[in-house]
Amino acid sequence: MDLGDVVLLVVGGLVAGTVNTMAGGGSLLTVPLLVIAGVPGNIANGSNRVGILASNLTAAAAFRRLGVSGMSRMLPVLLPVVAGSLVGALLVSRLADETFERAFGVLMVPLLLLSLRPPRVPAFGPDAHPAAWPAPVAATVFFGVGCYGGAFQAGIGLLLVLALSRSGLDLVVANSVKVVVILVVTVTALPVFVVGGRVDWAPALVLAAGFAVGGALGARITVQGGERVVRPVLVVAVLGLAGRLLGLW
Repeated sequence: MDLGDVVLLVVGGLVAGTVNTMAGGGSLLTVPLLVIAGVPGNIANGSNRVGILASNLTAAAAFRRLGVSGMSRMLPVLLPVVAGSLVGALLVSRLADETFERAFGVLMVPLLLLSLRPPRVPAFGPDAHPAAWPAPVAATVFFGVGCYGGAFQAGIGLLLVLALSRSGLDLVVANSVKVVVILVVTVTALPVFVVGGRVDWAPALVLAAGFAVGGALGARITVQGGERVVRPVLVVAVLGLAGRLLGLW
């Protein structure tokens, strides 16, 4: 890496860490930046996890320090997501770089369609509605989110915020739950990539420095700005994802 690559990764990590904490989809920026810095596609996917780990550690600490916690709402989410993330990580670690890139593009399509659908009624918890997801359906949904996150990471924040908001959480609390869930997903999946030699540590650690600052910053903006600030970021994240799928950038 030269100095330009270092600056690019630190600034990209800062932006992505902030966006990931407030909404999701920041890895759609950082995975390509790693590729620009000379990291092959599937190794970029694994290397990006180091930054995600740093970002969600600082974001979770910031949410806790600012008095926002959704820990009591995590139990219906955590187990299926973690199980799915391990399955997804094991599957993608067996793919070639070209296969990874094709699969990445294909899996973005249902993510976009799902993100653009209006929220449903709560799926679990004290505000659950009889017409909402039954427990097996909710478990299946979050297992699928985990599989996606374990395999590809980019966009899992959008999926989780969508699912958690449909479970009856406001966007601020949903984001506080999301960062802890993604933290556990990353801790579960990252060793698979490390053991498989799918992490390039020098660019990964440079990116992680920016991610760490962005995670804490995103949590502060989320708590102080509330839903009125988070919603526009969600819209921009989905539009950015759509542009990527349409080949606009």
